[in-house]
Amino acid sequence: MVEITYTQRLKLLHQLCLAETSQAVPEQGVDFDTLDVEDSAHYVSSYATFKAIQEAGRQPAEEFNSDFDMLGVYQCYALMVYAFLMMPLAQEGHQPDYPRAQITIAKTLFSGIPAEVMAEIIESGLHKFKLIAEADAEHWQEYRENLDKVTISFIVAATDDESPHSTKEVLPLFGQLLSQLCEAFSAA
Repeated sequence: MVEITYTQRLKLLHQLCLAETSQAVPEQGVDFDTLDVEDSAHYVSSYATFKAIQEAGRQPAEEFNSDFDMLGVYQCYALMVYAFLMMPLAQEGHQPDYPRAQITIAKTLFSGIPAEVMAEIIESGLHKFKLIAEADAEHWQEYRENLDKVTISFIVAATDDESPHSTKEVLPLFGQLLSQLCEAFSAA
């Protein structure tokens, strides 16, 4: 049995997500050495957030007009997933590029939105991200731990044939965690 690294798993998950969304995936295979792991983290965090939005039954197009602040919650959520995807990569010398990630994620999640509106969403998401990251309250610590666990479980479920869970079992958990975050910021 060949052991694959976390970096390889993340790159593989990126390709699996691309294939599922039927975006252009090279037919001749992928050279994982040429893939940028940061790009993989951007894509997977956006993919997981998009799936969470679907699982939670959220309607971003409607919320754009009726509850604009929720778009900042989605941006925050994606940035947290990105942070958890990048944490294991620090051991391999990869440091997260949050400014680049924020823009890439926003462009992926909110394509077609004017730049000045997207900047508002990015700023709102970053503010929420910092609040949660710096919060000492037990419920926020538990929330961060749960999102970290679900994120890693998603990678394992998608890239390890011996995983105790399938991606179909993990994706609803992303939706539940997003719902909790939306409720927290609706009540605020």
